[in-house]
Amino acid sequence: MNRKVMRQRRKKRRRILFIFVPLLVIVLASVGYGSYLTYKLANATSNANEELGRGGKSEKREQAVDPSEDHFSVLLAGVDDSSTRGFSANGDYKGVRTDALILATFNREDKSVKMVSMPRDSKVEIPGRRNTDRIAHAHSYGGMDLTVETVEELFDVPVDYYVKLNFDAFLEIVDALGGVEINVEKEITEQNSKDEAGAIHLEPGLQELGPEEALAYARTRKLDSDIYRGDRQKQLVEAIIKKSAQMESIPKYGTVIDSVGDNMATNFTFGNILALFKYSKSIDTIENLKLEGFDDTSTGAYYYALDENSVEEVSEKLKSHLELPGYEYNPSTESSTNESEENGSEDTETP
Repeated sequence: MNRKVMRQRRKKRRRILFIFVPLLVIVLASVGYGSYLTYKLANATSNANEELGRGGKSEKREQAVDPSEDHFSVLLAGVDDSSTRGFSANGDYKGVRTDALILATFNREDKSVKMVSMPRDSKVEIPGRRNTDRIAHAHSYGGMDLTVETVEELFDVPVDYYVKLNFDAFLEIVDALGGVEINVEKEITEQNSKDEAGAIHLEPGLQELGPEEALAYARTRKLDSDIYRGDRQKQLVEAIIKKSAQMESIPKYGTVIDSVGDNMATNFTFGNILALFKYSKSIDTIENLKLEGFDDTSTGAYYYALDENSVEEVSEKLKSHLELPGYEYNPSTESSTNESEENGSEDTETP
């Protein structure tokens, strides 16, 4: 095996781990340090487990799927549920919007993944609501139940599993790691996690970012757009992966596991997570699907209006990839995408 192929495989592996950011560090820890951290991982997963109101099966499925043997889909959601943004002490979701939404489908036979990131201002139909609204608002109206239902209706595909992580986990992970090294390309002035304007100021250059600086770097949209913000988030996740792999302290790993477990919600079980980690190492192909659209201010408010043909095209690809009834997945039709992956091209649309 030549070095180029090895680099490509490592790059793909990092990308698939990036999909499971909320699970990444705790899985790395459990694999690396045996029974102590495996116990903590099992406990964290148990504490984070929150089933959807519908139960374990999507209404768009004839029966529930098992990620250890079936094709499946996962919705990843990043939220800011701090008290300053309307999150109540009893865990109420009212006022809490999603800052990031990614739907990923997994075809076990082909060992491939397809991902689509939904811009937070995407104008969509939210079930039970009279008017169209931003997709980010679905969570504030009905939590992950309504968010999952909204995404299912948008693409007409089942959402089998979800993972939700809030910004507190992000802050605590970076803190437990002792900061992360990032090359800041542009000067940034941003609010902190308490929404204090101008509290964070970053100069261009390679530097160590603490929790608040890293969060500001991930959240800022003033420089450019959601697309570039996604690139910055990917850069941060890769830095977290790198720093996590270098950790040698078991107590630090334990702290990271606790941080994630306390700030994550998922309907994955402990067994599901371990199966996902094993599966992630066998992934051969990852395709990042892009939703086309345009800026829409016709109502006086800003929306990202999704192109209907683009939504339909993405929907068909996801259905085929999951091999839903009436659909057959043919990897040969993805040859051009596979070639671009093999040539080391970088994705531009990221969470």
